[in-house]
Amino acid sequence: MASHMRLVLHFLLLFIFAVQEVRLVCVEVASDTEAIIGRVMKLTCSYCMKREEIPAETKVDWFFTGEDKRKVLIYQYDREPQEPKDVEMYWKGRLTWNGSKDLQDVSISILNVTLKDSGTYECEVSRFFEFDSYKHSTTKKTTINLRVKMKASEDTAALYSEIMMYVLLVFLTFWLLMEMIYCYRKISKSEEQMQDTAY
Repeated sequence: MASHMRLVLHFLLLFIFAVQEVRLVCVEVASDTEAIIGRVMKLTCSYCMKREEIPAETKVDWFFTGEDKRKVLIYQYDREPQEPKDVEMYWKGRLTWNGSKDLQDVSISILNVTLKDSGTYECEVSRFFEFDSYKHSTTKKTTINLRVKMKASEDTAALYSEIMMYVLLVFLTFWLLMEMIYCYRKISKSEEQMQDTAY
């Protein structure tokens, strides 16, 4: 009994240490490219660090290029999320930081989307690493071509998924009913045989 208890305690300790070693995983996901007027639109930008144990200073610049082909700085992160000092009045108060604390997700959101928000957004992430003997920097650019629509378009994959779900639900219900009938008949026959052998 004592050896069994000791084995359980060893597994419990192993489990506790294994759970402590679990870390979040960063996955780079493409941003949505369709927005709906009047809603909030998240512009997804991520830059996963390959070696998290190496500290890095991160700077993020978000740019917008509209129909006039002018590239404008609309939002930035430099030690904290902020609007640029000379941001155009159109963007003031309409953008919010939607990134993570570890700065692997550096996304922003557009509040109250309008037709003028259609255009090209560019997320430029710069990381600065400082080692004992040298400094190193990397930059990653992500481009998002956003189209603003009056209403959401039909998602055919969602429609097919819903149809398949109902077909599967009907099929499984029918199969379950057939199994219940089969089991009921089998039990009835078994009871009849027991009654026949009892007489």
